[in-house]
Amino acid sequence: MTTRTPNERLARLHAEAGWTARQFARAVNRVGTERGTPTKYQQPSVSQWIAGTSTPKEAARPLVLEALARKLRRPITHTDAGFPHPGNQSARAGTVDALIDLGTADMLPGRRSVLGAVSLFSVALTIPGWPDVIGRMESVQSGATTRIGMSDVELVTEMTDQLNAIYNKRGGRPSRPMAAAFLTNTVVPYLRADAPEDVRKSMMTAAAFLCYITGWMAVDEGLHGLAQTYYTKALELAGASSDYLTYCHVLRGMSVQAADLGHGSTAIRLANSAAAAAPKSGPLMRAFMAGQQAHSFALAGDRSAALRSIKETEKAMDSAGSGRVQLGGYTPATLAYHTAQVRYSLGDLTGSVESLKLHFQLRAPTDSRVTELRFQSMLAERQLELGHVELACSTWSQVLSKHPELQSGAVDKFVADISRRLRPYRTNAVAREVYEGSLRSIR
Repeated sequence: MTTRTPNERLARLHAEAGWTARQFARAVNRVGTERGTPTKYQQPSVSQWIAGTSTPKEAARPLVLEALARKLRRPITHTDAGFPHPGNQSARAGTVDALIDLGTADMLPGRRSVLGAVSLFSVALTIPGWPDVIGRMESVQSGATTRIGMSDVELVTEMTDQLNAIYNKRGGRPSRPMAAAFLTNTVVPYLRADAPEDVRKSMMTAAAFLCYITGWMAVDEGLHGLAQTYYTKALELAGASSDYLTYCHVLRGMSVQAADLGHGSTAIRLANSAAAAAPKSGPLMRAFMAGQQAHSFALAGDRSAALRSIKETEKAMDSAGSGRVQLGGYTPATLAYHTAQVRYSLGDLTGSVESLKLHFQLRAPTDSRVTELRFQSMLAERQLELGHVELACSTWSQVLSKHPELQSGAVDKFVADISRRLRPYRTNAVAREVYEGSLRSIR
C-alpha cells in the first residue's frame, strides 16, 4: 500500500497563481507547444501532481516551472515546486537553480530569517578545484527564446559596480538584498539565454563577480556560511567561463574571510590555492596574492613564511610602480594594512600600530568607508593595548562620528565592543565620554 504525500510546495504555487487545475494544465501545454515539445495535460494530471499521486515526467518539469514563472513573474526552481532534481541535470542548470534559491531567500524579507541557519563559517567547506569547474557549462544549450549581447554584459558589470559602491559607502545591510534581487531577477535569466560564445562566457564572468561581491556583503553582516555559498557559486561560474583570474580572485577573498575569523590554517590553504592557481599577470597580482599569504601565515604562527611573504609583497609592489590589478586594487595602503596584521599576529604591537597609521596616511578618499571604520576600530583597540587610553579614545571618537552613516554589521560589532574595552577606564573623563557615546550609538 502506497502512502500519498501531497506536494505542498506545488500547491502553494498553484494557489498563488490563482489558476484552476484546468488553467494550470493549459498553461503548461502552451509552453510545451512553444518549445516544440507539445503536451496534452488536463485537469486530472494537475490534481494528481498536487495530491502527490504522480509527478510530471522529468522532461515536462521545466515546462511546469516555466508556466509558473511566467504567471508569478519570478524564477521558479525544482525545489520551489517540490520536484526532485533530474539525475542527469547539468552542472550549469544546477548552478543556476541554486542561484535562484539562494538569491530569492536573500532578497525577500519574509524569507531572510532562514539565513540564520547558514551564518556559521565552515572550515570543512569543499572548494571546487579548477579542473572540476572549467568549462562545465559549455556544452549545455539553454533552449531559451531570449538572446543577449555584450550590452547586457555591460549592464551587469555596471550594476555590480554600483552595488559595490553602495556597500562601500553604506554597508552590507542595505546593499545585499538589492544585489540578491538583481542576481535573481535579471542575471539568472541572462545566464539561461541564448548568446554567442564570447557573450555567454563574458556574462558568466560578470555573474561570478556579482556573486563574489554579494558574498562579501554577507560577510559584513556576519552570515559567513551564506557568504561561502555565494563564493562557491562564483567559483563555479568563473570556471564555466574559463576565467582563471576571477577564480583566483574569489579564492583569495575566501582566504580573507577565513583570516578575519581567525582560522589561520584555512586561510593559508585558500591563499596558497589562489596564489598557485593565479595566472602570471605581473607584479601587482603577485603582491595581491602574497600579501594575503603573509597575513595567513602570521595568523597561524608561521613567522618565517609570513616574513618571507611580506617581503615578496614589498618587492612586487616596488616592481609594479603605479597601477591597479584587475578585479581589485592592491595599493601601498593595502600593503601597509597587511604589514600591520602580520606584525600584530607575530607579537609586534607597536609596529602594528605604526603600520595602521601609515595605512590611513596612504588611503585614497574614494576607498571603502566600511573598511575605514573597521580599520580605525582595530587601530583604537591596539592603541588601548599599548596603554594609550586617550589616543585610543580619540580614534574611537572618529569611528562614532561616522558610524550613523553606515549600516554595517561588522562595524556595529566593533562599536558594540567599545564599552566593554573602556569600562575599566571610566574614571578617566575622556574615556567615560567615549564609553557613554558608544552606548548611545548602539541603542
